[in-house]
Amino acid sequence: MSKSTKVAIGSKSFEDLRQINEFGAEYWSARDLQALLGYSQWRRFKQAIERAVSSCRESENPPEHHFAGAGKMIDLAKGAQRDVDDFHLSRFACY
Repeated sequence: MSKSTKVAIGSKSFEDLRQINEFGAEYWSARDLQALLGYSQWRRFKQAIERAVSSCRESENPPEHHFAGAGKMIDLAKGAQRDVDDFHLSRFACY
């Protein structure tokens, strides 16, 4: 995306959310992208991801190269934390 076409929420853009794993590969956390893409509920976004996995498979791209299951710790009230489902998405998966 060029700088003029970046989608942003607050001060975050798609490229701002990019992370690099220990092998040097870039990925985006689905939980981080959820709000940027306009999803207020995880279950709705998870359904969109499941449709994207199906489309990836139908186009003969191996989904396991683009959609990695992951967990993420989120903060709760009074300093507690909880592990929630997440996905690490490749740039291709984000499209």
